[in-house]
Amino acid sequence: MSENVTSWLRALVAGSLLLASATVMLVTVTVTRAPAAGALAIGACGAFGQAYDYRSLAGARKSALAKCEGDGCRVVATFRRGCAAFAIDFRNGCGAHGWGRAVGLGRAQNVALRGCYKDGGKECVIRTFFCDAKG
Repeated sequence: MSENVTSWLRALVAGSLLLASATVMLVTVTVTRAPAAGALAIGACGAFGQAYDYRSLAGARKSALAKCEGDGCRVVATFRRGCAAFAIDFRNGCGAHGWGRAVGLGRAQNVALRGCYKDGGKECVIRTFFCDAKG
């Protein structure tokens, strides 16, 4: 082979590899940008179930309810790209409670604690908190 053909083939291979790498990076970015869904279910006496990083809100709801081991469990919060928290009264786990949903974890915890105190709690504490992958 002549030197011109060899140089041309090297350039073609290098260009093909560059294009392949760019395609893989684009696919990776697109996949990781897929929205994550989360849900919080609560029940009697501090029972809760949480789900995060699900592909759909319906899947997150179903999982949160399945994980809630108590009477009267219900989904109180669903979100995409966010956080949730659940607070109960430390003195009486079957008494006052509150929950929160927000873009950031600190905000979700604050909302949950305020709800617990508003419900009559005296020593409210966070029982659980979580965010999805994007929250």
